[in-house]
Amino acid sequence: MTVDLVKMGQAAKKASYELGQLSTDEKNQALLKMAEALQDKAAEIMEANALDLDQAKKADLKASFVDRLVLDEGRIEGMAAGLRQIAGLEDPIGQVDRAWVNYAGLEISQRRVPLGVIGIIYEARPNVTVDATGLCFKAGNAVMLRGGKEALRTNIKLVEILRSVLTKLGINPDAVQILTETSHELANEFMALTGYLDVLIPRGSARLIKAVVANAKVPVIETGAGNCHIYVDATADLEMAAAIVYNAKVQRPSVCNATEKLLVHQDVAAEFLPLLAAKLAQASVELRGDEQACQILGSSCKAATAADWDTEYNDYILAIKVVSSLDQAIDHINAHNTKHSEAIITNDYNNSQAFLDRIDAAAVYVNASTRFTDGGEFGFGAEIGISTQKLHARGPMGLRELTSTKYVIRGTGQVRK
Repeated sequence: MTVDLVKMGQAAKKASYELGQLSTDEKNQALLKMAEALQDKAAEIMEANALDLDQAKKADLKASFVDRLVLDEGRIEGMAAGLRQIAGLEDPIGQVDRAWVNYAGLEISQRRVPLGVIGIIYEARPNVTVDATGLCFKAGNAVMLRGGKEALRTNIKLVEILRSVLTKLGINPDAVQILTETSHELANEFMALTGYLDVLIPRGSARLIKAVVANAKVPVIETGAGNCHIYVDATADLEMAAAIVYNAKVQRPSVCNATEKLLVHQDVAAEFLPLLAAKLAQASVELRGDEQACQILGSSCKAATAADWDTEYNDYILAIKVVSSLDQAIDHINAHNTKHSEAIITNDYNNSQAFLDRIDAAAVYVNASTRFTDGGEFGFGAEIGISTQKLHARGPMGLRELTSTKYVIRGTGQVRK
């Protein structure tokens, strides 16, 4: 291996201390310059991306995976816009969460500080390179990136551009570094870089996330895997339900907030499922159903297996289950979901409240698409990921979730008795 992770870690740690001294204005100006540079260098980025896409097609990767790799002018403009949005967000560093004076007259405050050095392991999407850099930088953190081999050339080019901006501004470019090798051996070494990484965030498939959680010695924030459900209640507006399910499945099926499973109350299944199937047929969505769903839909529905209920497809596939009650729907979702995003379509207030209260997930919706679980849609700017765990952060992770706290105590000579 030609990558020296210890040397990279030392450089990142040094850069993180320097970043902590930058003013909000200095960080914002750097982000704006990064955005400008991405657009100025769009042709170079797309040239590198074309090489990655060519390799992906030769490897016969599925279309939904290839879609994640693509960077065109529109997506590059989107990444630049994300950086500008981050520049416009409130800086969490130095914010006081709470403050008080204790019995001894000590002035105690709890303040927001950077996490330090953040490692990101991710697959396919090169936009993560820019989103992660922008968010980590604004929150005062250095970042070490390990993307997938499928986007290696694109990621290296993006980091080269971002680092050049920092260098020109007199900011330590080691605030953002990328691993230029993608071997499993190096990934395992990266996950054990305890002396330098303060936290590790995996973004990608359930397989990747499980591997990181199982092997990492660095603290991990779990993100990403999305076996998301929509439950269509007996009182639902069926036209609205069909529009929401179509959006949640079809708009971008390769992402983690796309809906993979549909539960339908038996009282409306016979009317709703043919309506939905006709709509989904426009996008060639494959339907897999339980016995009741298949009876209603006939040849347009394949029999679902036990494995289907736990599978994140990231593709034009939807599994359907007919349920007899709200309780059955909630029990099924809590048994099979990945704690990401779940939705109910209903006109019954009590049922919506029961769903909101009892579903165990980072984001729970009433009468809306699961596709809204996103840092940008929530107003956080770009996101570092969507946390599906309960410690430190849950849901879309924006700037605040990339900070920790420390206590600042001011005294006048007090000693403890």
